[in-house]
Amino acid sequence: MKAIFDDVSYQCSRLVTESYSTSFALATKMLGSSIRGDIYNIYGFVRFADEIVDSFHQYDKELLFANFEKAFEDAIAQKISLNPILNSFQHTFHKYDIPRHLIDSFIKSMKMDLYKTVYHTEEEYKEYIYGSADVVGLMCLKVFVKGDVARYEQLKQSAMSLGSAFQKVNFLRDLKADFEGLNRTYFPNTNLMELDEESKNKIVNEIQADFALGYQGIEQLPNDAKFGVYTAYKYYSKLLQKLQNTPPLEIKNARIRVPNYQKFGLLAKSYVNYKLNLV
Repeated sequence: MKAIFDDVSYQCSRLVTESYSTSFALATKMLGSSIRGDIYNIYGFVRFADEIVDSFHQYDKELLFANFEKAFEDAIAQKISLNPILNSFQHTFHKYDIPRHLIDSFIKSMKMDLYKTVYHTEEEYKEYIYGSADVVGLMCLKVFVKGDVARYEQLKQSAMSLGSAFQKVNFLRDLKADFEGLNRTYFPNTNLMELDEESKNKIVNEIQADFALGYQGIEQLPNDAKFGVYTAYKYYSKLLQKLQNTPPLEIKNARIRVPNYQKFGLLAKSYVNYKLNLV
């Protein structure tokens, strides 16, 4: 039965989320049950695409990505795929009428990771951030507002800013892995070999500005989306705070993390704030 296959597909997307990101999975669990599965579906899609360009070094990445892109096109056209991740994503894509240009921008940024290692200008950097992060925030926003076009347009800029903030925090946290493992540097006009406190603080200030605009949107989200997104916001804000208080040399040589006990503490505080209507 098709229903069984679809359910298996949704469970696969959930498993991908829980396996690759405990923090995102925790925040997604805080979403309303009517939208939670669709966020798993979006994460599974973007995670698999990102995994191709970041991890499969012993394989022909360009061929793998071309095959993945072709399978996505077929899934959208046929409204089914034997790839369970693409099958679940096409369901969400059609259900919420996710704009195709968001997917195109995402795929373009992922392809940039196949060959581009340095972003020399602000324009290149912003284009990559838009495709790799902002559009993911917009896809999720389509789900959060359940296709309400007016509300989507109202919250669009905030969703993009929040997506940017999350991505830039990841970039700062993963400086060592990106530079040493993938030979990539995302921040323009920043010499990672000589990262100092001034350069780090410039990046931190940029992220804090993104967070400020993103938070304005969180306050206006529907109730079944607000707590989950707020939880993710609090986690990434805490991670940014730890990065801000970490010497540049340590950031370059280690991956800064938020311990699990702090994650659960943040979750508890977030829940109290949410219940007291402080969000």
